[in-house]
Amino acid sequence: MAKPSSYRYFYLFAAAFFVSYLVITIIGWHHVSGWLLMLSLLSVAIAFRGNKLLKGLSYTIIILAVVSLAMYYPQYFKTIGDFKLSGLIVPLLQIIMFGMGTELSIKDFNNVLRMPKGIIVGIVCHYTIMPLIGFGLANLFHFPSEIAAGIILVGCCPSGLASNVMSYLARANLALSVSVTTVSTLLAPFITPLLMRLLGGGFVEVHFWDMMWDITKIVIIPIAGGLAFHYLVRGKFSWLDKAMPILSMAGIALIIMVITAAGRDSLLKVGGLLIIATFIHNVAGFLLGYWSGRLFKFDERDCRTIALEVGMQNAGLASGLALTMGKLATVGLAPAIFGPMMNITGSFLSSWWHSRLPEDETVPATANNAINASYK
Repeated sequence: MAKPSSYRYFYLFAAAFFVSYLVITIIGWHHVSGWLLMLSLLSVAIAFRGNKLLKGLSYTIIILAVVSLAMYYPQYFKTIGDFKLSGLIVPLLQIIMFGMGTELSIKDFNNVLRMPKGIIVGIVCHYTIMPLIGFGLANLFHFPSEIAAGIILVGCCPSGLASNVMSYLARANLALSVSVTTVSTLLAPFITPLLMRLLGGGFVEVHFWDMMWDITKIVIIPIAGGLAFHYLVRGKFSWLDKAMPILSMAGIALIIMVITAAGRDSLLKVGGLLIIATFIHNVAGFLLGYWSGRLFKFDERDCRTIALEVGMQNAGLASGLALTMGKLATVGLAPAIFGPMMNITGSFLSSWWHSRLPEDETVPATANNAINASYK
């Protein structure tokens, strides 16, 4: 483990690599410049690990580093010999969902009975606000049909696991966050294909039953397996418990690299506008989610939770569905951008909230703090 002071040197490394990148780019040695940009970003990511405020952004910077590598050298992330790397996306997503299942227990489902109003409002807001914003943006920006469909697809997916971590950091209601994520994910096989058919059917052909089965095998079956693992095996192999989060993060990084490489040409054409559209989609979800909570007179902690649950999507699932549709290089672009984007904005928002104790916070630390402890 590096000493906190040693992390500072990586800022110097980052600056040196970046200056070298600029020089090499000007010279025109693009076959080398991509590696220098990647090393610069990795150095920033390591430096951030030594700062409590920026530590949460370290993984996102790593994602940006691997994305830059995929943009410069897409040929390395499309195939290995005769094997297409896109074939890894669904198995990796299944592993990630299995990991989610291992973190669940029956008590998480009991929360549904204890806070039904918050969960119902959170799910309804999630499955109305994000799909409709996605539909509006797809029409407003006049993207090519399949790229526009990707924006809608992101909006129609359930909330992502990252929202639970952000809720913990934001001093929100973590129990409510886990419950909304869980229930919205379990409802996804029915709601996501239906919404995609209604809102995205004009942009791309949507096969309802095929998508329903794809979500079931990518999400529901692995989560069920993970839940069984939780009760039968969890704790018996400590190395496996520690490996699952690392494997999940590596899997997400690889998925984004493969999608970026596959859609590089389309990204170069519409990348700037797509980043803007994705940013609006994400931030509008946070804002409308928060004020929906206020409308229903929820306390501050619950409003924060709903904001994060609405604004943060399971972009990985959207990528997997784009692959099963056979449109990874087009429909898969918006999910590939949305994932890193929501982690950046979510980290800033949760850090801002973390430094502001909710007005209604009562700090005899009861059940919520006990749940929070598991995320440390």
